[in-house]
Amino acid sequence: MDQTALAKSVRGIGYSLRTSDPDFNDLAAKLDEAEALNVDFVELPIFAWTLIANGRVLQDRLDRLVRLTRGRPFGYTVHGPLAINLMEMPSRLPAHVALLDASIKVAGALEAAHLVIHTGCVRDSDETFAVAYSRQRDALQQAGDAAGRAGITLCVENVFRFNAMRETATPSRLAGEIDAIAHPCVRATLDVSHAYLRCADAKIDPLAEIAALAPYARHVHVHDSFGRPLESWTLDQAEQLGLGEGDLHLPLGWGSIPWDELAGTLNVEPGAILNLELHPRYWTELPDQVARLRALSGQVVAKELSRVA
Repeated sequence: MDQTALAKSVRGIGYSLRTSDPDFNDLAAKLDEAEALNVDFVELPIFAWTLIANGRVLQDRLDRLVRLTRGRPFGYTVHGPLAINLMEMPSRLPAHVALLDASIKVAGALEAAHLVIHTGCVRDSDETFAVAYSRQRDALQQAGDAAGRAGITLCVENVFRFNAMRETATPSRLAGEIDAIAHPCVRATLDVSHAYLRCADAKIDPLAEIAALAPYARHVHVHDSFGRPLESWTLDQAEQLGLGEGDLHLPLGWGSIPWDELAGTLNVEPGAILNLELHPRYWTELPDQVARLRALSGQVVAKELSRVA
């Protein structure tokens, strides 16, 4: 494949680690597993590790994490804290900006290609939703500058409404926000299953919404579901699976998302990374899922190459 073709293809595939030790004592074994699976990237869950306190990076812990991640044959992406909310009320926003700034420093030290954060949400009363979106755009502009200095791309992920959220962006609204920000280091993470859940809630067409966000997506989160928001009370995740409700993070093919159809039409940014986000309870499926993701990425590559042939 020549360099022109490579520039138009998917950059690589990877998967999100599901580590249980907050001090990352199990990380070496997890990275050994990733190396054996021959993936291109590993997504590090810094939201689950003891690395940041009150917006301050715990440098000794970061230094140890950097040492643990060096010398591997794959690159890294980072999933930042899920709690970051750049649409927060003004009195609470500075803490969230500080947490994002610290996350950028961590991702930069790890030489990650991408830092994933969730798009913001409105939970409390606000002047208007438009004011909250404006706060997020301003914060992302500044964060994009910091990400550029750190050598990373900030990839803002579409989510769905949960825990009494009043508002969070649909995929097409997030596309419009990224377009308005127009910063080279602020792009999107397209989470396909999240898109189905948000669109079911809003009663809008998920395929059209995914198509709207995809051109801004430099990162894609891949996991299956039935595209139905969680409405029932459940005690265990197995019950959610039995009902087919919620953000299940299933192996590809277990849910109802038409992956082959999507892959043939998905117009993501050239050089995008496809990342599998598998629930820990399905970890025995990982080898087969990595192979399936590799095949799926090949369909996206073929589409990209045929488009420029």
